[in-house]
Amino acid sequence: MKAKQYIPITLLWILLSSFSYKLGGSYKQVRGLKTVVIDAGHGGSDTGAPGEYSYEKNIALAVALKLGALMKVEMPDVNIVYTRTTDVFDPPQLKAWKANNAKGDLFISIHCNSADPIRHSEFVGYKYETRYVKKKKKKIKQRVKVPQYRYWTTPNPAKGTETYIWGAHKNEEKELAMKENEALYLDSTLATQVSDFNPDAPEKMILYALKTKQYFTRSANLALTVEDEFKKVGRISREARQRQVGIWVLQATAMPSILVETGYISNREEEDYLNSQEGQNEIAEVIVKSLKRYQYSLQHQTLEFVTPANVTPGPDSTKR
Repeated sequence: MKAKQYIPITLLWILLSSFSYKLGGSYKQVRGLKTVVIDAGHGGSDTGAPGEYSYEKNIALAVALKLGALMKVEMPDVNIVYTRTTDVFDPPQLKAWKANNAKGDLFISIHCNSADPIRHSEFVGYKYETRYVKKKKKKIKQRVKVPQYRYWTTPNPAKGTETYIWGAHKNEEKELAMKENEALYLDSTLATQVSDFNPDAPEKMILYALKTKQYFTRSANLALTVEDEFKKVGRISREARQRQVGIWVLQATAMPSILVETGYISNREEEDYLNSQEGQNEIAEVIVKSLKRYQYSLQHQTLEFVTPANVTPGPDSTKR
């Protein structure tokens, strides 16, 4: 019995040793970038946001395939897994399963942004209408002067890129993904140490929480890097943000995860860019440069510690 009482303390020491921080917040131990899961948002019957002449699902797929092709050239040691390569719809649960089953080290979801048209109104005069009002149990006929307005909309000028990570308030859901897929990130030694513990044991809860914080840091750093690279090529950056709603797979994948909003399909200028070969290639190049910087930071243990405050919390500007 006494030996059993010391096991949790030993396990806690192993967990803290495995996922402890250096001064400044960097992590001492990191896993390299071996497998990257690329998710083309939407697909099939789920068209995503519409533009004047195109749909988000098609742009997302085109960019995802170009990204994977460029990675094979620039990062040949990295295994690439797609959630889809054709125009099909997979529910988020299946996408998360594909990513977790592939034992991904990183999940990248490609999307396009969209903003509602701007509504306008203009006073155009008055119109007289006949109405009946009750007075002393009688209906009295009256002519009423009613103001008239003209209504119309114009395209929203919103443009630029955003890169999302899951919201810090979703950490419990990310921890659940850690719990359900712990075989993905435990090495054989640590797996042996924790194998006898109930999944809901406090010791394992510490493991899931530590890993979630580590993945938050990695995701945030990559999101910030992607937006930095977009700025370098002259794109308007709307910064890295925490996703407050939607895109369930960000917290359902047991790995660092980001969602890249490549531009506003609701803006005709950006829609043209997003549908062009030049634009899609540039987006792929930006993400690959970001991945190389991210990979270097993993290999050289230079990840900066990022708190939720470093990544802007919403509001989400996408229509999802």
